[in-house]
Amino acid sequence: MQKIKAFMKTKAWRRIKFIFSIATILFMMFGAWSISYYITPLLMKWFGWEFSDYWAFVVVGVVALLLLSAVMSIFVPFARNKHLVFYQSIVDAVKRISKGDFDVTIKPNEDFEDEYGTLVESINQMAGELGLMEKMRQEFISNVSHEIQSPLTSIRGFARALQNDELSELERQHYLQIIELETMRLSKLSDNLLKLTSLESDHHPVEPQFFRLDSQLRNLVLVSEPQWSAKGLEMDLNLDKVGIHADEDMLSQVWVNLIHNAIKFTPDKGSIWIIMRASEHHVEVRVEDSGIGIEEVYIPHVFERFFKADVSRNRAQGGNGLGLSIVQKIVQLHNGTIEVTSTRGVGTTFIVKLPLHATRLGEAG
Repeated sequence: MQKIKAFMKTKAWRRIKFIFSIATILFMMFGAWSISYYITPLLMKWFGWEFSDYWAFVVVGVVALLLLSAVMSIFVPFARNKHLVFYQSIVDAVKRISKGDFDVTIKPNEDFEDEYGTLVESINQMAGELGLMEKMRQEFISNVSHEIQSPLTSIRGFARALQNDELSELERQHYLQIIELETMRLSKLSDNLLKLTSLESDHHPVEPQFFRLDSQLRNLVLVSEPQWSAKGLEMDLNLDKVGIHADEDMLSQVWVNLIHNAIKFTPDKGSIWIIMRASEHHVEVRVEDSGIGIEEVYIPHVFERFFKADVSRNRAQGGNGLGLSIVQKIVQLHNGTIEVTSTRGVGTTFIVKLPLHATRLGEAG
């Protein structure tokens, strides 16, 4: 029985149904013509009509057409009603989607597979994707609300504490510093949200220009020296001399984020390695650290918005879980890829691959 049902869903079965439909129509035409052929002479004799062979042939054809129309008028309404019911189910599904109800699935109908099969499949797919987008939107709003509510609660609490006249000057300065840090967190969150929204729009300008990628990485490492030297980190650079045609400012955001993350999550006296190798068509940049690492279960989620593998550490250091989402989007805008490998307690490696629209300038140095 299951094999029969499976066969009835195949193209071969639809072809058989089509051939059968054509054969049925031809049979009905043949039957109508045959009946007309035999009854028309009787009608002519009954009414006393006499026609030449040509007009007799025409009368037979007219009677056959009338008979066929009569038969079709009996069966067509049934088929038409079935057609209208299925068509109405499509209209109702589209109306539900337009009102924000994405839990819609139109059941395919084998009788109309050729007419509406692609349309039904497209509507079901659209409803599924819109439902997923709505879920992501709700999660995004929930995450933003949570990220905003936390510093606001902290600011409100310390602002109330500052109203206490018995506070010492040292306590007062401490509370003011916390309020300042929380406002900086809010400002950074707002800035990152705007940046991510801009990157995900189709109108974000990408302004490629030729520049030395190795020089950019060295300069950014030097700029971040106060952070990594304060923790006594060893910074090891091994860079090919590479020129690339890309948006320099946007790629700068990528390297700054990856370098600062490596510094943030590497314990004192640890090590960070930045390695760049160029091939004929691509350049690969690896940012490795001997930091705390990421649990294996969290690795697939590191580029998701607001994701934090270590909530307490990220919050203590001002993270809001948007940095790697921004990094991934910038890399994608450059038709590149970014991957991450990590072992808890050993370290993390981010691998960025970018198309190389320029000439390799030399060997490592």
